[in-house]
Amino acid sequence: MSRPLWTRDEIILATGGQGLGPDFAATGLAIDTRDLEAGDLFIALAGVRDGHDFVGQANAKGAAAALVSQTVEGSAVQVPDVLTGLEQMGVYARKRASGARRGAITGSVGKTSLTQAVATGLAMGGHGHASVKSFNNHIGVPLTLARMPADTQRAVFELGMNHAGEIEPLSRMVAPHVVCITTVGPVHMENFADGEAGVALAKAEIFAGLEPGGTAILNADNHWFDLLLARARAVGAKVDSFGAASTNAAQLLDIQPSGSGSLVSAVLHGKTVSFPILQAGSHWGHNSLAAILMLEALGLDQDLAIAALGQFEPLAGRGAERVINLAGGEMTLIDESYNANPVSMTAALNTLGARKATGRKIAVLSDMLELGEAGPALHAQVSEAISAARIDLVFCCGPLMNCLWQALEPTQRGGYAPDAERLSGIVTEAVAPGDLVMVKGSNGSKASRIATALVSMDIGGRG
Repeated sequence: MSRPLWTRDEIILATGGQGLGPDFAATGLAIDTRDLEAGDLFIALAGVRDGHDFVGQANAKGAAAALVSQTVEGSAVQVPDVLTGLEQMGVYARKRASGARRGAITGSVGKTSLTQAVATGLAMGGHGHASVKSFNNHIGVPLTLARMPADTQRAVFELGMNHAGEIEPLSRMVAPHVVCITTVGPVHMENFADGEAGVALAKAEIFAGLEPGGTAILNADNHWFDLLLARARAVGAKVDSFGAASTNAAQLLDIQPSGSGSLVSAVLHGKTVSFPILQAGSHWGHNSLAAILMLEALGLDQDLAIAALGQFEPLAGRGAERVINLAGGEMTLIDESYNANPVSMTAALNTLGARKATGRKIAVLSDMLELGEAGPALHAQVSEAISAARIDLVFCCGPLMNCLWQALEPTQRGGYAPDAERLSGIVTEAVAPGDLVMVKGSNGSKASRIATALVSMDIGGRG
């Protein structure tokens, strides 16, 4: 019988809490009753609704117990504050898995995909553990730590932020042996008076928790590299960089489209290699090298790292593709609807432009959020990437994307609507067999609704 993830005594030891009701052991953790599985410990966090209101529902679904801050029915551990208790469990789990090497990833773009690519390698290399989805904030990080089994050999965590001061406590909580900053760009700038420089400094907070003698993996082609390099060296980090120059530990020589994926050519520690990946887009040249350096620094060999990249498929909403069967033929949907910022938007448009299509190349775009006063200008500037990529038709929705709509050439304009719901109908009427359609926008601007509407057009067959 496998060891439970948490016993009641361990939770009490970690949190200093008080046991309520019968003894228990938990096989997992859940913060939402919709995701809870039998045997989980339900974490009754306060949110839009107080988690304590759902303890009864959690018990009915088979929860082993609950972490609470007030008296409830059934088995529980009561603590003064549930979020603090979760953090304490996370730190305890980190110390309990004393043999695990830990990595942490942040960046303006690509951190979720890179984290999951690294996670693929960790799973191939032994007892690996990783963040799920985009669990990268003040709740997601301690939850991921607290879910880490004691026999974990390697783990990778995603750290996110939209304000200064948010990454440092997460980094100290994880205490990583290896950290990576994918890149820094104009993202979340509305929360930074000093703009992109403030974003760079906020990302550099990841070095705060780096274990002594740890490794920092940095993008040498990013214009904030020198600042990040100095910050990494200030904490005594060993720095491995990736980029176009031969001075990097991982030098990108080329990345070319290959089917629905790509072929990457690089020099890794002086050795020239070429390997296929399932991801499309030039930005995956850098991401692939970052993943290889991360996996090597976490104790896995290069061959395994390359094999992992060859198996890692695009994530839902982050480049996943689907063939849609229409009357008269097929169209292809590239779903980039989970998130968007000027850096990722340009990369996605470049990728779309480089692809082969029997019909039109169509971009369907919703607002990029949290850009502050620069938002309107940054949206209008997307027209330059559209022209460079030779996109045939563009559909836009949202008040900020109206700035792009006005900047487009008349021949590029497919349709505009104030919101994603209304644009969905325009797009579904316009697409045709042979089209290659990319949907991209910030999650908050509901681009996923357009992708869902396109998927619903499928009349059957392969998808």
